[in-house]
Amino acid sequence: MLGNFSYCNPTKLYFGEDSLQALNTELPKYGKNVVLIYGGGSIKKNGIYQDVMQILQENGKNVAEIAGVMPNPTLNKLYEGVEIARKHQADFLLAVGGGSVCDYAKAVSVSVNCEEDPWEKYYLRFEEPSCETLPVGCVLTMVGTGSEMNAGAVITNTETKMKIGHVFADEKIMPKFAVLNPRYTLTLPHYQMVAGIYDIFNHICEQYFSGEDDNTSDYISEGLMRSLLHASRIANQDPQNYEARSNIMWTATWALNTLVAKGKSTDWMVHMLGQAVGAYTNATHGMTLAAVSLPYYRHILPYGLKKFVRFAEAVWDVNPVGKTDEQVAQEGLDAMEAWMRELGLAMKLSELGATEEMLEGLADSTLIMKGGYKVLDRPEILEIFRESL
Repeated sequence: MLGNFSYCNPTKLYFGEDSLQALNTELPKYGKNVVLIYGGGSIKKNGIYQDVMQILQENGKNVAEIAGVMPNPTLNKLYEGVEIARKHQADFLLAVGGGSVCDYAKAVSVSVNCEEDPWEKYYLRFEEPSCETLPVGCVLTMVGTGSEMNAGAVITNTETKMKIGHVFADEKIMPKFAVLNPRYTLTLPHYQMVAGIYDIFNHICEQYFSGEDDNTSDYISEGLMRSLLHASRIANQDPQNYEARSNIMWTATWALNTLVAKGKSTDWMVHMLGQAVGAYTNATHGMTLAAVSLPYYRHILPYGLKKFVRFAEAVWDVNPVGKTDEQVAQEGLDAMEAWMRELGLAMKLSELGATEEMLEGLADSTLIMKGGYKVLDRPEILEIFRESL
């Protein structure tokens, strides 16, 4: 392990089929005025909304709602939510949905009492809140982002076509608690399930493909990846398999609750590429990552060859006997590609609505990160997009 770091994660997790009842323990800790935040309305069809509302009412809460939070929450939607929360004099924000709803709730939390434009302050200048923030709780219905146990919030500016995530430094931005019931994920369409699975996998990769030291975080990451591969194959064939879906849910949380990032520089370039695509196409986040991953990893492989060899052997069981390091590393990425195709992930940006005419704009919208094995320049970014198309 290299460097110095601190680790604190204050989010309390309630896991399992009876976990929603934990709201009765948590809600009394906060004020009367609650804003319930959710997405397109699926929670009303599957009964989760009714269950949550009943518990809120039993706890004497005065509830306002922010409905219709989209998969890529927009800046305009953030402004709308801030006004609702201000008018309601909110004491607490309860997000019920997937990672986008949780992200959005955190963005509202830091913006309600902010006197500046939150886009300028948080997403362009990457400043920390200088105002009081609202506490957030999450009831998770979709897995992938890990937003239920971190301080990240991604917002899309549709006018400038920029999708930017801010991982806040202060742990007070993290949800106070999160309810994780794997049953809630069983009604997801297959497309959303596998997109979430790849989002989880790539979160681990973004942290894994950095650094050269012998790092405990890498051993944890390899275990998480192997668990996810095993469970994903079962869930792909049998989406109603509770054991597989519960393991996927738990892996998603640990993939991005900041634990495996400790002692690492981390990469995040795949996310920058994918987020640029999402801003232009509004495509599902996990699918944008899938479409750009392999061209990116094959591009940086020579610069991080040692780690790619380890990845091939430890995660994909590639036998190194009689092979060069380059061959072993390539076999690992080939095995990864085969698994991605097995799940039915989008392997090309053209499948997501991207066109040749968008490529220059995509390159301009891509933030360049410096923590991985190769700091890309704009021509390299453009070439990766072309290879992904």
